[in-house]
Amino acid sequence: MTQTPRPGPVADPPSAPPPSLPALGRRTVLVAGAAGALTVATGGGAWAGPATSARPLGRRPGHHAGGSPDHVGSVRRAQDFLDAMTDAYPDVNPGPRMAQSYADQLGLFSTAFVYDVALTICASLTGGRTERARVLADGLVFAQEHDPVYDDGRLRQGYNTGPYTFYDGNPQPYGLELPDGTANIGWQFGFLGTAVGDMAWPGIALAHTYAATGERRYLDAAVRIGDWILANTWSERTLGGFSFGVDGANTPVPNGSTEHNIDCVAFFRLLRALEGGRRWARAADHARRFVDRMWEPRGGYFYTGTNDGEAINPEPLPLDPQTWGWLALRENRYGRALDWAASDLAATDRAGSAGSQLPDGVTISGVTFSSASLDSTASYNGIPVHPEGVWLEGTAQLACAFADRDRGRRDAGRVEALLAQVRRAQAEVGAGQTVGGRALPARAGVVAASSLLDSGFGFGYFQVQHTGATSWYLMAAAGVNPMQVNGLRRARHH
Repeated sequence: MTQTPRPGPVADPPSAPPPSLPALGRRTVLVAGAAGALTVATGGGAWAGPATSARPLGRRPGHHAGGSPDHVGSVRRAQDFLDAMTDAYPDVNPGPRMAQSYADQLGLFSTAFVYDVALTICASLTGGRTERARVLADGLVFAQEHDPVYDDGRLRQGYNTGPYTFYDGNPQPYGLELPDGTANIGWQFGFLGTAVGDMAWPGIALAHTYAATGERRYLDAAVRIGDWILANTWSERTLGGFSFGVDGANTPVPNGSTEHNIDCVAFFRLLRALEGGRRWARAADHARRFVDRMWEPRGGYFYTGTNDGEAINPEPLPLDPQTWGWLALRENRYGRALDWAASDLAATDRAGSAGSQLPDGVTISGVTFSSASLDSTASYNGIPVHPEGVWLEGTAQLACAFADRDRGRRDAGRVEALLAQVRRAQAEVGAGQTVGGRALPARAGVVAASSLLDSGFGFGYFQVQHTGATSWYLMAAAGVNPMQVNGLRRARHH
């Protein structure tokens, strides 16, 4: 299995906190694992509309890539959204902090997932926002060094980054740092586990921050992450690679994820380049062998992984191993997976069609989350999913991968077409959403999905603005590759 659930909006939260959360993890099996748990646990309907009393929260325009006025303005607004999510709680986060992952309408309050924080760092470095990247990287370092239980280099899946009142009426008045000096881990929602992918991406982001700033503490933190992965998840089972991680009780999870092992290939290669040492080369090779075993040459795609380390799980087939397989490995045979994803996971969401939540007159095309998304009949919070819902984060990932593959310019048209669809979603979907109760900049953040969709892994994606989707859009628009050494310096404009 793979994939971290990321939840949708909650309009009618319960009067008491969820009695229990399903066993889910980063993109799915860590206990009380990641954002999508809440969509099942809390109930409630889809978000009904914009806030009416929120006051604007925006930042000054920053560095942007070249291109058409439409492209330039879109990139600037997307960076403004990341500013707003990063700086939403200045009174409680004067120093290191993490960006809230989703707009308030998701129902997770100020939760910051470390995967999303890592992407926000990479997008910030891409846009020349080095100080924003530094303050977020400092947040990861702080969390690593001030865990309330462990001192072994791990990060939890999610943290609280600002004040809120929980569903049971209990206030959570703090930012990332609690009064006792420890990190404010996401215990209210059970985001306490540690997944390999949720470690590798912060490691990648910290390595890029070190390369950009020369500040050794970022590389030291990345090395501690690498050491934790090696010590806790190295699998000796038949398929090898690295296992999923540990749950909130520190119990090992035996699943192996193709996506996570691709993350590890990229991360360990970065460590080898920046710190040196044969152990990182050996670790990258160990992860790479697992990934190679997951390749299906007849179909031209990667399988999702294994449930037990012994047998390959053949379905569903998710998008991100296909896109990240290219970004991390850049091997011609794996380039076929991009073409498979573009055709076999294609989706078009049209306003007025059954299940669509798009505003009148809007159509958005792109890709969905997995092969199971296209014929799902699931419901979340009593709302049926839309089989043609577009996963905007994945659509931006695919654009990023096509841009990186585009050595002969054969993919240039595909890249621009995908980016145009994300820009349309940015302009037309998610209006009136908030962070910390204050209005987000208009037409700035990219929603997770055009309409409610089912991942096929037991969680859904909703029409809520998301730092992860926005960050992948920014990296795709700049033509960079966060999974390569010096990959954030390779900006090309489309």
